[in-house]
Amino acid sequence: MNDFLEMIKTRHSQRSFIDQPLSREHLLQIVDCARSAATARNVQPWEFIVITDRQIRQRIADTAPNGAFIAQAAACLAVFCQDTRYYLEDGCAATENALLAATALGIASCWVAGDKKPYAEDIRNLLSVPSGYKLVSLIALGFAAEKTDHPPKRSLDDVVHWEKF
Repeated sequence: MNDFLEMIKTRHSQRSFIDQPLSREHLLQIVDCARSAATARNVQPWEFIVITDRQIRQRIADTAPNGAFIAQAAACLAVFCQDTRYYLEDGCAATENALLAATALGIASCWVAGDKKPYAEDIRNLLSVPSGYKLVSLIALGFAAEKTDHPPKRSLDDVVHWEKF
C-alpha cells in the first residue's frame, strides 16, 4: 500500500520519450485500469483509442499544439466519452487511472487536455469517432528519454482545511 501511495505522490508528466515500442499487453493493462475508474451512475461512457501508428500520432501532434511530443511517444491513448451528464468527470477519472497504471508499469506519460479545446473536433474526425462523443484527453505514453525530477507541490499544510475554508 505504501508503494502505491508513494507512486501517486511521485507520478509526473513526461514529454520526452525514447524510440521504443510498448507491448500490447502493457497498453491493454493501462486501458483495463482506465475502464475500471469510478463513474457516475455506472454509465461508463468511455471509449479508448490506442494509437501506435507513427503517422497518426504525428497528425495528432500537429493538430493539438500542446501535444507536440505525442509524435515521439510510443503510443497515444485518446479518451472519448459519450456526451452524458457527467462525461467529463468520468473521463477524467479514467484518464487518471490510465496515468497511474502507466506509472506502475514503468511507463512515462503526459495528459493533454481535450475537452472544449478548439482541436477536439478535428481529433474526433481524424480518429473516425462518431458524433455524440467528446474528447476528454490525449495521453502520451512511452519510456522516458531522461529522468526528470518531480516538480514541487504545494505543502499539505497549505492546501488542507478542516471543517471550513
